[in-house]
Amino acid sequence: MSKQLLRSGTAIGAMVREAEHVESKPDFIHKLAIAQKEANETDYWLELLHKSDYLEEKQYQSIIQDSKEINKILASIIITSKQKHYANK
Repeated sequence: MSKQLLRSGTAIGAMVREAEHVESKPDFIHKLAIAQKEANETDYWLELLHKSDYLEEKQYQSIIQDSKEINKILASIIITSKQKHYANK
């Protein structure tokens, strides 16, 4: 589980970094959507680690709040980007 968490957790940053250098707005939105999927997967692994008693309640609450905040930020950027992109068409 910890390897999966590491993979999905680091993939978020990698996809955001890729989104910084895309060639088009649709590609930017796509990269951030993948980052958001990875963030959702990270939440899943965190939940499993918590339910398996690998993470104490206090640790879990701290980390999951950060993860959910990342999800909200990504969602907001995606929504705004889609609105701006499709408004210009």
